[in-house]
Amino acid sequence: MTSMPDTIHYDEMDSPVGTLRLVADSRGLREIWFERERHPKKAHAGWVRAAGPLAFARVQLEEYFAGERQHFELPLHPVGTPFQLAVWDELGRIPYGVTISYGELARRIEQPLAVRAVGAANGRNPLPIVLPCHRVIGADGSLTGFGGGLPTKRYLLAMEDRIARGDLFFGPT
Repeated sequence: MTSMPDTIHYDEMDSPVGTLRLVADSRGLREIWFERERHPKKAHAGWVRAAGPLAFARVQLEEYFAGERQHFELPLHPVGTPFQLAVWDELGRIPYGVTISYGELARRIEQPLAVRAVGAANGRNPLPIVLPCHRVIGADGSLTGFGGGLPTKRYLLAMEDRIARGDLFFGPT
């Protein structure tokens, strides 16, 4: 007996960093795309645009941008290699308002010599914001590449820093 392929749903939402496209299947949130991606993506034929199946993610992202949520509690279904999944899983453990280096991320997954591979996996993270790859910076403290662009990375880090410090009047930087 052949099983039917899982329906992929997508929808878009406005955010302070531009329009986000959310993509999910029956197992959970698969991807978040920025409006201005370094490597633009398109919805696949057969995907279904529907707000209802993505409401669970939209609500938590809206809470995050409003400064009301510091940890996501979403069913996730990122698709990647075992190494990528290990890196992405570790991204989810970086506390709100904290940054770490690529070297530290490599050490945390017990692959201290795999800094470049960790950087590549970080760059392929399909769930930015939720799996906060924006919290990974250069060893010297510099902001490095980000799929949504460095202005977006700068915005997310500044927002989290201000909220973590208790500044309730966060606005555009």
